[in-house]
Amino acid sequence: MSKVVLFLNGEKPLDIPDVQKYSAIYCTDGAYHFLTDCEITPDLIIGDFDSIEKLPIDIPHIHTPDQNYTDFEKAIELIIQQGHKEIDVYAANGLEQDHFLGNMCCALKYKKKIKIRFYDDKQSYYFIKKNTTLTNVINKIISLFPFPIAKNITTKGLKYPLKKSTLNMMKNKIGTRNKAVTNNINITFSKGNLLIFIENK
Repeated sequence: MSKVVLFLNGEKPLDIPDVQKYSAIYCTDGAYHFLTDCEITPDLIIGDFDSIEKLPIDIPHIHTPDQNYTDFEKAIELIIQQGHKEIDVYAANGLEQDHFLGNMCCALKYKKKIKIRFYDDKQSYYFIKKNTTLTNVINKIISLFPFPIAKNITTKGLKYPLKKSTLNMMKNKIGTRNKAVTNNINITFSKGNLLIFIENK
């Protein structure tokens, strides 16, 4: 399965992933500066280039000036067109939180077309399928966040289990700061969208 890594213009991660395990390295124009600091050469730079002073002549780049879409959405569209199936995203949060929420909305829009998983220095997070099993998570903090509603949620392996429960952002009924008490946990739900956050350890 073809998986790429995409760096956005958020807070620079302290732990840079091993980019050699990916089939391609992409970045938006605002992320190019910290990739150069890390001595990582992207395969492609995408964006409207309002965040980069001088384009490198030896790296392919695609100018996407349409202001009706974010650089993240433009990158997702391109990655899908190129036939990739998964994206690991770094630097999607921090600095400007409206960008973070916009990135989550964008991931929700494309969740049926491509698997998108976000990473930062504290957690990984992504929209899960209606029947999801996580492995090797014992003692990790697990948070479930409806977007905006998820119904009939049942969990196995969490300290505070849910049984056919509804989480609703608009009623401030969310499932944050739970904990995995078994190595493998299972989460099912029948309707809506559920964003999971998994602690890094």
